[in-house]
Amino acid sequence: MEATQVCPECKATVTDEQTCQEHFHQMLFWEFEHPSYGAEVHHLMVLCYHLQHPKLYSPAGLQYAIQLLQKFVEQDVTPQGVRQENREVVNSNKRTWKITATPTSYGVYAHPVQWRMTAADVVAGGEDNYCESVRTWARLMNEDLKASGNQP
Repeated sequence: MEATQVCPECKATVTDEQTCQEHFHQMLFWEFEHPSYGAEVHHLMVLCYHLQHPKLYSPAGLQYAIQLLQKFVEQDVTPQGVRQENREVVNSNKRTWKITATPTSYGVYAHPVQWRMTAADVVAGGEDNYCESVRTWARLMNEDLKASGNQP
């Protein structure tokens, strides 16, 4: 019998076999198997997963990611549009801040967030509903970040 636990970051119910990271890998696998899925929602999937696991980001990286989600969801900006708009901001040769966390500096939300949907829910929705599930996940996360006071 598998023991269930709660992910300390996103609060999803996980098991030894079905961790958040395993869900992330499942979604990547679906995108590999169906390249159109990745073309459509990869940017949202990676962003959502990392935002729900903020210790993967540096403090500045977390703030940037929160703003990025808002642009994708509220302004319908494309990944290409973001790359053009933020070319100088994220250029690793010019950027003065880290995107990813270090053992001593990682992202933490100022206020607790109650996530209504997690990677586990996207995977539970199945492969056929993947793209719509990821878009719903992104929209709900944007709303949850606002409701928690972590996004202006």
